This record gives sequence, C-alpha cells and structure tokens, in this order.
Amino acid sequence: MTAGNNGASTPEDDDPFGYLYADGQANGAQPPSGGYGYPNAVNRVHTVGQRQYGQQPPAAPHGQVPQQQGAYGRPNAHYAAPETHPGGAPTGRQSGQGGGGRGPNTKGLLIGAVAVVAAVVIGISVAMLNGDSDDKGENKAGGPTPTATESSEPSPSTSADAESPQELPTIDAKALRLEGNAATASDVKGAKAAGGVYVTNFNNVGASVTWTVNGIPEGGKYSLYVGYGVPGKDGTATLTVNGTASDRPVNLKNWAGAPEGDYEKGWTETYNFIQLNKGTNIIKVSCEEGNQCDANLDRLWLVKGWVGS
Repeated sequence: MTAGNNGASTPEDDDPFGYLYADGQANGAQPPSGGYGYPNAVNRVHTVGQRQYGQQPPAAPHGQVPQQQGAYGRPNAHYAAPETHPGGAPTGRQSGQGGGGRGPNTKGLLIGAVAVVAAVVIGISVAMLNGDSDDKGENKAGGPTPTATESSEPSPSTSADAESPQELPTIDAKALRLEGNAATASDVKGAKAAGGVYVTNFNNVGASVTWTVNGIPEGGKYSLYVGYGVPGKDGTATLTVNGTASDRPVNLKNWAGAPEGDYEKGWTETYNFIQLNKGTNIIKVSCEEGNQCDANLDRLWLVKGWVGS
C-alpha cells in the first residue's frame, strides 16, 4: 500500500469478526482458519443467530449412538468427576457396605454434650458446697474458732455420767500387810505381780494379807479379785471386809488344771462379791480353821459391781 492509498478496503472492512455479521458475509468476510492460532483449538464457529438452543440434535444414522452435547445446566455425558480418577478428591459422603451411606453420629455427639454439661454442673455444686462449709467454719463474732480443748460454751451432753469410769485401786503382793508367818518370795515363776513377787507360807492358821483401800468413789457393790497359784489341788481362805467375815470363802480352786505339786502351772484368779463404803475400806484374806490354804497370793484388785450378776 502506497501513500494516499487506503488499501483494498476501509478500516471498518478490516473487522476480523466481520464474518459473524450478515453485512460482513455479504462483503466476503471469511472466518480465520486454525482455531485462532491456539493449539488443539476446535473451530466450531456459527453465525450469530444460527445456533438455536433447546433444539433436539439431528437423528443419528440407524445403529449409531448420537453424540450428546451438554446443554446449559446439564452435565456432559463425557465428563468424568474428579473422584472417579485414581487419586481424585474424595466424595462428600461415603456409602457403607450393602447400600446407603450413614450421616454423622449425632447420638454420640449428644451424649458427649450431656456429659460435659453434667461435669460443669457437678463442679459448680462442689464449689458452692465448699463455699458454704467455709462460711459455717468462720467465727461470726470475729474471734478465734474454739478448738477441741477450748469451747465457747459447755456442751449440754457433758456430765459426770458420760465420763469414763474412775480407775479402781489394785495392789501387788509386796505392798500388802503380812501377818502370821506369811512372807514374800519370787522363786516360783509365773506370778503376775511386779517383779514376780508373791506371798508364800500362807498355809498356816493365822497367816493373812491385809489391804487398806483408799479412794472408793461411792458405796455399793464391788467384786474383789484375787490372783493366786495352787500346786494342782483346790484350796480355800476366809474373806473379811471392814471387820465382818464373809459367809462365803475365797475359792482357791485349781482352775488352771495344774498337775499336783506344780505351783508354777497353777497360777489363776478368782473373785468374791463384796459391799464397800465410799472412801476407805479394809479387806483381809486369811487362813482360818477349816480352810485349806496351800496357795501363793500375788495380787488383789477391784471391779465396780458384781460381775456376771
């Protein structure tokens, strides 16, 4: 083209898309070949107004399957979902064996939510209880809280009857007053008195042991226990309380079942019912006419009331 020459046509005739219009086609416009220069491009150009959407495609020859073209909003038959390819994205729902898929485990989620709510409620309850106990433990008057050894007021249940029983007196052989050739010894083993000391030579008329008992809390019934040992045979002695002899002897029976002549295996105990006065009392155990007094004496002690009665 030379200066002043406008070429074969005017600029409006150089429209590359002129073939799409009726006046362009009348002027001989032709569509470009080669799919607009893109590799593997498909040249499926239609004149504007020529393509009719919604029309049925022409029937295929007999025995052939017609090629489906994807309509707007409908999937193409040749399209394959990504999840169908190896390594493709998984589907949103997996179907279980034998048929339909299962939704999320809403029952398990509900149970978990209930458990969490229950734990929170229990925690709040424990905190409230602890707070109440702390408030109750406070001294509302502002002073120190009374301890076990210090009370703001005497307890109404505290009385002499609720106190533990008073310890009653007891005595060993070496503390007794001995008379009538009675003496102490410790050569026979098994005596329960301190140091294994006991009273011997008791098997003589006039031999006796006397106990002056102080601190009896109240007058009434008591049981007098006597610890002794016999040489495998029974014996007796006389009991006198506050100058009055009992009509029942002290029964020095061979309760241990010792063989005859064996003092060491004959240690045992017996008791008599007596009446004592409040304060001081005098108890005497003696060998009198008619008694069999072959025994060793080691202890005397008292028990409140008549045992077993």
